[in-house]
Amino acid sequence: MIYKNYFIFGQVLLDKVAILAGFTNKFSFDFEGEEHLVNMSENKTGGLLISAHIGNFEIAGQLLKRIKTKVNIVMLESEHLKIKNYLSSIYVENNVNIIPIKNDLSHIFEISKAFENKEIVCIHGDRFVSGSKTLIASFFNKDAEFPSGPFYLATKFNIPVSYVFAMKENKSHYHFYASKPEVYYLPQLNLKKRENSIRKMLNDYICNLELYIKKYPTQWFNYYNFWITKKS
Repeated sequence: MIYKNYFIFGQVLLDKVAILAGFTNKFSFDFEGEEHLVNMSENKTGGLLISAHIGNFEIAGQLLKRIKTKVNIVMLESEHLKIKNYLSSIYVENNVNIIPIKNDLSHIFEISKAFENKEIVCIHGDRFVSGSKTLIASFFNKDAEFPSGPFYLATKFNIPVSYVFAMKENKSHYHFYASKPEVYYLPQLNLKKRENSIRKMLNDYICNLELYIKKYPTQWFNYYNFWITKKS
């Protein structure tokens, strides 16, 4: 299983560069839940798409191209710096903006601006910057930390949230999944109910993540100690 995981990860990395370079004719795609994002775009509500380090999220750009909406992809600054110079020379889409997560939290302002402009923001919910605020929840029956930022922002801006995953089915075929968008918080709710909404959103995200990890067990590429280890 470890060998398969590394092998598929290598394939996904190569596919990622090929897709970003515009060689989409080499791949085929299924888009399950596409209508949800089409409605999000046509109704100009903006939205938050929460994914994970699973499968190959870059194929989402193929869907977002089809619905003709601007998307902001949030990624860790270290990941952004490693690929920025290369991708800037081959990126063929002009409706994609990359927002790097920085320790000075400047990315929060860029994300907020995107929501104010009713744009779509894509972010992973299974990794966080050291020192940032986190939420603890049960993940495969063991406690793990998740970044609180995406969930708090969704309630602050009162925007619809969809959980999206793009999974490799075979050598050249991908399957994109998008859940029906849900608005978890309304301005009239008090602080306690807002916290409950955030917790419900996190639990829904975890349920979706567990579902697709079980379905595609060799395609979760989060290589660090994810679960909380109790100190002796």
